[in-house]
Amino acid sequence: MVGKQITKRLLLREFEENDWKDVHKYASQPIVCQYQPWGPNTKKESKAFVEQIIVDSKENPRSRYVFAIIKNEKEKLIGAGEINIRDFKNKNGELAYIVNPDYWRMGFATEAAKLLIEFGFRELNLHRIYATCDPRNIGSSRVLEKIGITKEGRIREDLLIKDGWRDSLLFSILEQEWKKN
Repeated sequence: MVGKQITKRLLLREFEENDWKDVHKYASQPIVCQYQPWGPNTKKESKAFVEQIIVDSKENPRSRYVFAIIKNEKEKLIGAGEINIRDFKNKNGELAYIVNPDYWRMGFATEAAKLLIEFGFRELNLHRIYATCDPRNIGSSRVLEKIGITKEGRIREDLLIKDGWRDSLLFSILEQEWKKN
């Protein structure tokens, strides 16, 4: 198991089988997945998501690291964050996160994203970590800007979602940039 990542308010830990119930609380909400190619989830889909995360955590070599975002105060699962190694040779990873809307605008996504980046550089020895988001997703763009990731540009119509083709904003941070912070 990968070591836990902790701040005063948050803990990132590996997913457990029963976590699907808390995942479903946010993944079933249309507002949460409005910019995603998935959702709103059924209970079966939320359960399958967590089951797949657990399967992926046992892969060797492991390329997907998905963590439950736990609010320390009440040990409550409030979201998920992940780093996917997209290219082992070139040490590239992709960052993603999602937080229950009950905890939006409280800094939890920013804290979790910082922990994930630190994990990616320290534990996975990545050289570059990137993230994409829908240009309409102002909250996610702000999180990426707050954590010091550089906006590289716009990828045109790279994702087909519910309402048609979607552009993505591309952000990245290099290991040497992270070390300076």
